[in-house]
Formats: sequence, C-alpha cells, structure tokens
Amino acid sequence: MTRKPATYADLEALPSNQVGEIVNGELYASPRPASRHVLAASHLQGELHGPFDRGRGGPGGWIILTEPELHLGKDVLVPDLAGWRRERMPRVPDVVGFTMAPDWLCEVLSPSTSRLDRFRKLPIYAREGVGHVWLVDPLEHTLEVFRLESGHYLLLGTYVDEEIVHAEPFEALALELRVLWEDIAE
Repeated sequence: MTRKPATYADLEALPSNQVGEIVNGELYASPRPASRHVLAASHLQGELHGPFDRGRGGPGGWIILTEPELHLGKDVLVPDLAGWRRERMPRVPDVVGFTMAPDWLCEVLSPSTSRLDRFRKLPIYAREGVGHVWLVDPLEHTLEVFRLESGHYLLLGTYVDEEIVHAEPFEALALELRVLWEDIAE
C-alpha cells in the first residue's frame, strides 16, 4: 500500500503537546522536549543572543530564533535554534513558516529524535544550503560543529564536557560548554 504524502493539515491536526515535521513527505511527531533538551537549547540561545543577535559584547549581525518553522521545498522542519545573517534577512518577516534557509542552525539531540536529526534532516539542510549546523547532545555533553562544503557537511570538531570552544560561525565567542548542561541534576 502506498502512503500519501503528509500535508500541512496533518501538522495542524497534531495535539499541542507534540512537535510536528514533514520530512521527505513523511509526518514525524515528537513529544515536547524534556528538561535536559530545553535547558541546553535555552542556554545556547542565551549565550549567542547578546553578542550576535543584539551585538552586546560581540560582533552582532545575526537574527537568532528558537524553534522556527522552516518551509524548505516540501519539507517542514523545526530546528531547536536557527540564525540568519542580517545582510540576508534584515528583519524577521511576519510569517508562520520561513522559506529562506538559515545560515546556521542547531539541533539538540534527544534519544527519540537523534536519528531523524542526523540522517533525515541533515541532508535537507545541506540541499537548502545551510552553511553551518551544530548538533548538541545534552546526555553525552557534546557539541558537533559542521560546515557545508560542496553540498555535504564536513565535521569541523567534536567538543565535550567543559571545553571552551570557538566554533564557526560564532568563533568570536568563547563558548563554555559547561553552561549548556550545568543546571541539570544528574
């Protein structure tokens, strides 16, 4: 039996406690993230927002958003964080879904979404020209930094635990990884 491709109406029909995405025509529904996931994403957004979005103590030049809905071709994806250089997107459009691919994004990995993020969504991000992708794993305390080269992602580095990182495209910031997971009770 052939399955019909998922539609935006399928996303709208999901309960509010689920995050829905359409990846390669297939509907994926995930529960809202657990506290470890949310904390890592929130702390990372906080570290980047001041120096890069607002230019406080850093170079500015970015718009960084939490869980934007990306409409990339027939795919509807929701990364944990995404950033656009202001020269490409000077102001945030008043839209439900962004059709302009971000310049950078971050997926915070959960056991239930890791395979989707790595093996289904990364190729779409590459296809759409997202220049940098970060994968944060709050269980393993890791940050993987990728740069798009010739249509594929090159792993620039994997950083762990309490390392201080200068990672593309935000290398002006000395990011202390420990802040991404320090407030979680182990």
